[in-house]
Amino acid sequence: MIDRIDINARSSKIVKHNGVAYITGQVGEGETIQEQTHECLRRLEDLLIKSGSSREKMLRATIWLSDMKYFTKFNEIWDAWVPAGHAPARACGESKLAREALMVEIIVDAAYD
Repeated sequence: MIDRIDINARSSKIVKHNGVAYITGQVGEGETIQEQTHECLRRLEDLLIKSGSSREKMLRATIWLSDMKYFTKFNEIWDAWVPAGHAPARACGESKLAREALMVEIIVDAAYD
């Protein structure tokens, strides 16, 4: 069975299937990479909880930065947010994002109960 949560014309915020919650890419508002990262992670955590999952159950994270110059500052916040011993498989790359003001987008897959 496939369960789709918060569906719109283009995508679902969460798709649950076979024990995995696939969470759509999240961005954050703000003027700095730190502000955007904090907001992005807050939104991700809300969706993890809504899916029946948590930060401890993340399987994979795909991170897009608009410029790799943000990598170190992003990682400072990411490393504090991910619970010790529960780091997901991860990829991080540079990409042009949907809006020019965006600096970070994070996509997460996580196990759920």
